Amino acid sequence: MNRPGAAVTAAGALLALLCQGTATARDGGGTPREVSGGFASWGPAFEASTGTDVTVTAGAPAVRGSGGRTWFPVDGGSATPSAGDADVALVGSIRLGGAGTDTLTLDRLRLRLDGGTGTLRVRAERAGETGDLTLAEIGTGAIAPNVRSGGATWSGLRVSLTAEGAALLTRWSGRPYAADDELAPLDVTVGTGTSGPTAPQDGPPGRSDGDSSSSPPGRTDTPNGSADAGTDVDMGGGTGAGREEGESPSVAVGRASLAAGEGQRVTGEGFAPGEVVLVAIDDDTRYQAVADASGRVARDFPVYDTATEGAHTVRLYSVTGGREAVAEFTVLVGGAVS
Repeated sequence: MNRPGAAVTAAGALLALLCQGTATARDGGGTPREVSGGFASWGPAFEASTGTDVTVTAGAPAVRGSGGRTWFPVDGGSATPSAGDADVALVGSIRLGGAGTDTLTLDRLRLRLDGGTGTLRVRAERAGETGDLTLAEIGTGAIAPNVRSGGATWSGLRVSLTAEGAALLTRWSGRPYAADDELAPLDVTVGTGTSGPTAPQDGPPGRSDGDSSSSPPGRTDTPNGSADAGTDVDMGGGTGAGREEGESPSVAVGRASLAAGEGQRVTGEGFAPGEVVLVAIDDDTRYQAVADASGRVARDFPVYDTATEGAHTVRLYSVTGGREAVAEFTVLVGGAVS
Protein backbone atom coordinates (compact mmCIF):
# COMPACT_ATOMS: atom_id res chain seq x y z
CA MET A 1 0.00 0.00 0.00
CA ASN A 2 1.11 3.61 -0.40
CA ARG A 3 2.25 5.07 2.93
CA PRO A 4 2.36 8.79 3.78
CA GLY A 5 6.15 8.89 3.88
CA ALA A 6 6.52 7.32 0.47
CA ALA A 7 3.66 8.91 -1.42
CA VAL A 8 4.41 11.71 -3.86
CA THR A 9 2.20 14.77 -3.54
CA ALA A 10 1.72 17.97 -5.40
CA ALA A 11 1.33 19.97 -2.21
CA GLY A 12 4.13 22.41 -2.89
CA ALA A 13 2.92 23.24 -6.37
CA LEU A 14 -0.67 23.69 -5.25
CA LEU A 15 0.32 25.97 -2.38
CA ALA A 16 2.56 28.04 -4.60
CA LEU A 17 -0.23 28.49 -7.12
CA LEU A 18 -2.83 29.49 -4.59
CA CYS A 19 -0.88 31.87 -2.38
CA GLN A 20 1.54 33.54 -4.78
CA GLY A 21 1.88 37.16 -3.78
CA THR A 22 -1.03 36.95 -1.35
CA ALA A 23 -1.04 36.52 2.38
CA THR A 24 -3.21 33.84 3.91
CA ALA A 25 -6.67 35.23 4.59
CA ARG A 26 -9.82 34.11 6.32
CA ASP A 27 -13.13 34.16 4.47
CA GLY A 28 -15.00 35.58 7.43
CA GLY A 29 -18.49 34.76 8.55
CA GLY A 30 -18.26 30.99 8.20
CA THR A 31 -21.07 30.92 5.63
CA PRO A 32 -20.91 28.17 2.96
CA ARG A 33 -20.04 29.59 -0.45
CA GLU A 34 -20.65 28.06 -3.84
CA VAL A 35 -17.43 26.85 -5.44
CA SER A 36 -16.39 28.53 -8.68
CA GLY A 37 -14.03 25.79 -9.86
CA GLY A 38 -11.00 23.89 -8.70
CA PHE A 39 -9.31 20.54 -8.97
CA ALA A 40 -8.13 17.55 -6.94
CA SER A 41 -4.91 15.62 -7.43
CA TRP A 42 -4.67 12.01 -6.28
CA GLY A 43 -2.34 9.15 -7.15
CA PRO A 44 -3.36 5.90 -5.45
CA ALA A 45 -1.68 2.71 -6.70
CA PHE A 46 -4.24 0.40 -4.96
CA GLU A 47 -1.56 -2.19 -4.20
CA ALA A 48 -2.67 -4.81 -1.71
CA SER A 49 -0.37 -6.00 1.08
CA THR A 50 0.52 -8.95 -1.15
CA GLY A 51 1.92 -6.61 -3.79
CA THR A 52 -0.93 -6.76 -6.30
CA ASP A 53 0.09 -5.15 -9.59
CA VAL A 54 -2.75 -2.74 -10.42
CA THR A 55 -2.91 -0.50 -13.46
CA VAL A 56 -4.72 2.81 -13.02
CA THR A 57 -5.99 4.88 -15.95
CA ALA A 58 -7.98 8.11 -15.97
CA GLY A 59 -11.33 8.68 -17.65
CA ALA A 60 -12.17 12.11 -19.11
CA PRO A 61 -12.44 14.79 -18.05
CA ALA A 62 -9.95 13.66 -15.42
CA VAL A 63 -6.40 13.44 -16.75
CA ARG A 64 -3.35 11.45 -15.76
CA GLY A 65 -0.30 13.52 -14.86
CA SER A 66 3.24 12.82 -13.74
CA GLY A 67 4.02 10.70 -10.71
CA GLY A 68 0.96 8.55 -11.30
CA ARG A 69 -1.36 11.32 -10.17
CA THR A 70 -4.82 11.90 -11.63
CA TRP A 71 -6.27 15.42 -11.82
CA PHE A 72 -10.03 15.70 -11.28
CA PRO A 73 -11.88 18.96 -12.03
CA VAL A 74 -14.22 20.19 -9.33
CA ASP A 75 -17.77 20.41 -10.67
CA GLY A 76 -20.01 22.17 -8.22
CA GLY A 77 -20.49 22.12 -4.50
CA SER A 78 -19.90 24.44 -1.58
CA ALA A 79 -17.12 25.26 0.84
CA THR A 80 -16.50 27.15 4.05
CA PRO A 81 -12.70 27.39 3.95
CA SER A 82 -12.28 29.11 7.33
CA ALA A 83 -14.12 26.21 9.01
CA GLY A 84 -12.36 23.49 7.01
CA ASP A 85 -15.66 22.43 5.44
CA ALA A 86 -16.27 21.39 1.85
CA ASP A 87 -18.74 19.32 -0.14
CA VAL A 88 -17.60 19.08 -3.75
CA ALA A 89 -18.12 16.81 -6.74
CA LEU A 90 -15.08 15.62 -8.69
CA VAL A 91 -15.72 14.71 -12.32
CA GLY A 92 -13.92 12.03 -14.28
CA SER A 93 -13.05 8.51 -13.27
CA ILE A 94 -10.25 6.08 -12.60
CA ARG A 95 -10.25 2.56 -14.00
CA LEU A 96 -8.44 -0.24 -12.20
CA GLY A 97 -7.13 -3.30 -13.99
CA GLY A 98 -4.82 -6.18 -13.21
CA ALA A 99 -3.81 -9.69 -14.16
CA GLY A 100 -6.75 -12.06 -13.91
CA THR A 101 -9.24 -9.30 -13.06
CA ASP A 102 -11.91 -7.41 -14.93
CA THR A 103 -12.09 -3.61 -14.95
CA LEU A 104 -13.26 -1.74 -11.86
CA THR A 105 -14.32 1.85 -12.56
CA LEU A 106 -14.62 4.44 -9.81
CA ASP A 107 -16.45 7.63 -10.78
CA ARG A 108 -18.82 10.27 -9.41
CA LEU A 109 -16.34 11.04 -6.66
CA ARG A 110 -17.71 13.20 -3.84
CA LEU A 111 -15.41 14.71 -1.25
CA ARG A 112 -16.97 15.89 2.00
CA LEU A 113 -14.93 17.64 4.68
CA ASP A 114 -16.15 18.74 8.10
CA GLY A 115 -13.48 20.59 10.03
CA GLY A 116 -10.79 19.22 7.72
CA THR A 117 -11.75 15.54 7.94
CA GLY A 118 -14.45 13.57 6.18
CA THR A 119 -15.17 10.99 3.51
CA LEU A 120 -14.65 10.17 -0.14
CA ARG A 121 -17.66 8.57 -1.79
CA VAL A 122 -17.61 6.95 -5.22
CA ARG A 123 -19.76 5.01 -7.62
CA ALA A 124 -18.19 1.65 -8.41
CA GLU A 125 -18.93 -0.15 -11.67
CA ARG A 126 -17.83 -3.69 -12.44
CA ALA A 127 -19.15 -6.20 -14.97
CA GLY A 128 -22.26 -4.11 -15.58
CA GLU A 129 -23.11 -3.75 -11.90
CA THR A 130 -22.94 -0.42 -10.10
CA GLY A 131 -23.19 0.75 -6.54
CA ASP A 132 -22.42 3.79 -4.40
CA LEU A 133 -20.21 3.50 -1.35
CA THR A 134 -17.90 5.38 0.98
CA LEU A 135 -14.52 4.31 -0.34
CA ALA A 136 -12.32 6.07 2.17
CA GLU A 137 -12.10 8.17 5.29
CA ILE A 138 -10.26 11.47 4.92
CA GLY A 139 -7.91 12.73 7.62
CA THR A 140 -5.97 15.94 8.07
CA GLY A 141 -2.59 16.25 6.41
CA ALA A 142 0.72 17.39 7.83
CA ILE A 143 0.33 20.76 6.09
CA ALA A 144 -2.28 23.18 7.40
CA PRO A 145 -4.91 24.25 4.86
CA ASN A 146 -4.11 27.44 3.00
CA VAL A 147 -7.14 29.72 3.12
CA ARG A 148 -7.61 32.97 1.25
CA SER A 149 -10.53 35.16 0.29
CA GLY A 150 -10.85 33.48 -3.11
CA GLY A 151 -10.66 29.85 -2.02
CA ALA A 152 -8.55 27.26 -0.23
CA THR A 153 -6.14 24.36 -0.71
CA TRP A 154 -6.03 21.24 1.42
CA SER A 155 -2.71 19.45 0.85
CA GLY A 156 -1.69 15.93 1.81
CA LEU A 157 -5.07 14.82 3.13
CA ARG A 158 -4.74 11.28 4.46
CA VAL A 159 -6.88 8.70 2.66
CA SER A 160 -7.63 5.37 4.37
CA LEU A 161 -9.95 2.63 3.17
CA THR A 162 -13.26 2.05 4.89
CA ALA A 163 -14.45 -1.49 5.59
CA GLU A 164 -16.73 -1.38 2.54
CA GLY A 165 -13.95 0.10 0.40
CA ALA A 166 -11.60 -2.69 1.43
CA ALA A 167 -14.30 -5.30 0.77
CA LEU A 168 -14.89 -3.90 -2.72
CA LEU A 169 -11.20 -4.09 -3.64
CA THR A 170 -10.85 -7.56 -2.14
CA ARG A 171 -13.81 -8.91 -4.12
CA TRP A 172 -12.52 -7.30 -7.30
CA SER A 173 -8.89 -8.41 -7.05
CA GLY A 174 -9.08 -11.60 -5.00
CA ARG A 175 -6.30 -10.16 -2.82
CA PRO A 176 -6.58 -8.98 0.78
CA TYR A 177 -7.33 -5.34 1.53
CA ALA A 178 -8.21 -4.14 5.02
CA ALA A 179 -10.00 -1.21 6.57
CA ASP A 180 -7.59 1.60 7.48
CA ASP A 181 -5.13 0.64 4.73
CA GLU A 182 -3.75 3.97 3.55
CA LEU A 183 -3.81 5.12 -0.05
CA ALA A 184 -1.87 8.05 -1.48
CA PRO A 185 -2.62 11.47 0.00
CA LEU A 186 -5.14 13.73 -1.71
CA ASP A 187 -4.71 17.42 -2.58
CA VAL A 188 -7.69 19.61 -3.40
CA THR A 189 -8.03 23.27 -4.36
CA VAL A 190 -11.37 25.06 -4.58
CA GLY A 191 -12.21 28.59 -5.64
CA THR A 192 -15.08 30.43 -4.04
CA GLY A 193 -14.99 33.63 -6.10
CA THR A 194 -13.08 36.77 -5.26
CA SER A 195 -16.03 38.81 -4.03
CA GLY A 196 -18.78 36.49 -2.94
CA PRO A 197 -21.28 34.46 -4.91
CA THR A 198 -22.36 37.14 -7.39
CA ALA A 199 -22.53 35.64 -10.88
CA PRO A 200 -22.03 37.52 -14.15
CA GLN A 201 -25.19 38.02 -16.18
CA ASP A 202 -23.99 37.63 -19.75
CA GLY A 203 -20.99 35.31 -19.58
CA PRO A 204 -20.21 32.21 -21.65
CA PRO A 205 -21.49 28.71 -20.91
CA GLY A 206 -20.68 27.79 -17.33
CA ARG A 207 -20.73 31.44 -16.27
CA SER A 208 -22.00 31.17 -12.72
CA ASP A 209 -19.91 30.79 -9.58
CA GLY A 210 -20.87 27.15 -9.69
CA ASP A 211 -19.07 26.92 -13.04
CA SER A 212 -17.58 23.57 -13.80
CA SER A 213 -13.87 23.56 -14.47
CA SER A 214 -14.35 20.88 -17.07
CA SER A 215 -16.87 19.49 -19.49
CA PRO A 216 -19.34 17.06 -17.93
CA PRO A 217 -18.71 13.30 -18.07
CA GLY A 218 -19.62 11.73 -21.38
CA ARG A 219 -18.86 14.78 -23.54
CA THR A 220 -15.57 13.29 -24.71
CA ASP A 221 -13.36 10.34 -23.93
CA THR A 222 -10.09 12.09 -24.68
CA PRO A 223 -8.69 15.31 -23.24
CA ASN A 224 -8.30 17.22 -26.52
CA GLY A 225 -8.57 20.86 -25.63
CA SER A 226 -10.24 23.26 -23.28
CA ALA A 227 -11.40 21.92 -19.97
CA ASP A 228 -14.40 24.25 -20.12
CA ALA A 229 -17.85 22.86 -20.72
CA GLY A 230 -18.81 23.28 -24.35
CA THR A 231 -15.61 25.08 -25.33
CA ASP A 232 -13.81 23.81 -28.40
CA VAL A 233 -10.20 24.35 -29.39
CA ASP A 234 -9.00 24.63 -32.98
CA MET A 235 -7.20 21.38 -33.65
CA GLY A 236 -5.70 22.56 -36.92
CA GLY A 237 -1.99 23.01 -37.53
CA GLY A 238 -1.40 26.27 -35.72
CA THR A 239 1.75 27.76 -34.35
CA GLY A 240 1.57 25.45 -31.36
CA ALA A 241 2.23 22.37 -33.49
CA GLY A 242 5.61 20.81 -32.96
CA ARG A 243 6.48 22.93 -29.92
CA GLU A 244 9.23 21.50 -27.79
CA GLU A 245 8.39 20.84 -24.17
CA GLY A 246 11.12 23.20 -22.98
CA GLU A 247 9.92 26.16 -25.06
CA SER A 248 8.26 29.05 -23.27
CA PRO A 249 4.49 29.12 -23.75
CA SER A 250 2.52 32.15 -24.92
CA VAL A 251 -0.89 33.37 -23.83
CA ALA A 252 -3.52 35.75 -25.21
CA VAL A 253 -6.97 36.94 -24.16
CA GLY A 254 -9.93 37.25 -26.48
CA ARG A 255 -10.85 40.78 -25.40
CA ALA A 256 -8.37 43.47 -24.38
CA SER A 257 -11.09 45.26 -22.43
CA LEU A 258 -14.57 44.34 -21.28
CA ALA A 259 -17.22 45.25 -18.76
CA ALA A 260 -17.69 43.54 -15.42
CA GLY A 261 -20.20 40.70 -15.73
CA GLU A 262 -19.11 39.68 -19.23
CA GLY A 263 -17.21 36.61 -20.40
CA GLN A 264 -13.52 36.38 -21.29
CA ARG A 265 -11.51 33.72 -23.13
CA VAL A 266 -7.84 32.87 -22.67
CA THR A 267 -5.79 30.78 -25.10
CA GLY A 268 -2.27 29.47 -24.71
CA GLU A 269 0.27 27.81 -26.98
CA GLY A 270 3.57 26.05 -26.51
CA PHE A 271 2.56 23.45 -23.93
CA ALA A 272 3.23 19.73 -24.28
CA PRO A 273 0.36 17.72 -25.82
CA GLY A 274 -1.83 16.36 -23.04
CA GLU A 275 -0.21 18.57 -20.42
CA VAL A 276 -2.35 19.70 -17.48
CA VAL A 277 -2.43 23.50 -17.27
CA LEU A 278 -3.90 25.53 -14.42
CA VAL A 279 -5.65 28.84 -15.00
CA ALA A 280 -5.36 31.62 -12.41
CA ILE A 281 -7.34 34.84 -12.55
CA ASP A 282 -5.60 37.63 -10.61
CA ASP A 283 -3.41 34.95 -8.96
CA ASP A 284 -6.50 33.00 -7.83
CA THR A 285 -6.21 29.50 -9.30
CA ARG A 286 -9.69 28.49 -10.47
CA TYR A 287 -9.58 26.07 -13.40
CA GLN A 288 -7.61 23.38 -15.16
CA ALA A 289 -7.26 22.81 -18.88
CA VAL A 290 -5.53 20.18 -21.00
CA ALA A 291 -3.27 20.93 -23.94
CA ASP A 292 -4.46 19.49 -27.25
CA ALA A 293 -2.34 17.64 -29.80
CA SER A 294 -0.73 20.89 -30.96
CA GLY A 295 0.08 22.08 -27.44
CA ARG A 296 -2.78 24.58 -27.24
CA VAL A 297 -5.25 25.26 -24.44
CA ALA A 298 -8.31 27.48 -24.21
CA ARG A 299 -10.64 28.41 -21.37
CA ASP A 300 -13.72 30.60 -21.14
CA PHE A 301 -14.24 32.21 -17.75
CA PRO A 302 -16.58 34.77 -16.19
CA VAL A 303 -15.55 38.23 -15.05
CA TYR A 304 -17.52 38.82 -11.85
CA ASP A 305 -20.01 41.66 -11.66
CA THR A 306 -18.02 42.90 -8.68
CA ALA A 307 -14.68 43.01 -10.53
CA THR A 308 -12.88 46.29 -9.93
CA GLU A 309 -12.17 48.71 -12.74
CA GLY A 310 -8.65 48.57 -14.14
CA ALA A 311 -6.03 45.98 -15.07
CA HIS A 312 -6.45 42.27 -14.32
CA THR A 313 -4.31 39.24 -15.14
CA VAL A 314 -4.87 35.69 -16.34
CA ARG A 315 -2.01 33.26 -15.87
CA LEU A 316 -1.48 29.78 -17.34
CA TYR A 317 0.69 27.45 -15.26
CA SER A 318 2.17 24.14 -16.35
CA VAL A 319 1.54 21.70 -13.51
CA THR A 320 4.65 19.61 -14.08
CA GLY A 321 6.98 21.64 -16.26
CA GLY A 322 7.34 24.83 -14.24
CA ARG A 323 6.40 26.98 -17.24
CA GLU A 324 3.94 29.84 -17.20
CA ALA A 325 2.63 32.75 -19.25
CA VAL A 326 0.54 35.73 -18.26
CA ALA A 327 -1.71 38.18 -20.10
CA GLU A 328 -3.51 41.31 -18.99
CA PHE A 329 -6.96 42.66 -19.73
CA THR A 330 -8.85 45.71 -18.55
CA VAL A 331 -12.23 45.87 -16.84
CA LEU A 332 -14.07 49.08 -17.72
CA VAL A 333 -17.01 50.70 -16.03
CA GLY A 334 -19.23 52.79 -18.28
CA GLY A 335 -16.71 52.92 -21.15
CA ALA A 336 -16.14 51.42 -24.57
CA VAL A 337 -14.91 47.85 -24.62
CA SER A 338 -12.93 45.88 -27.21
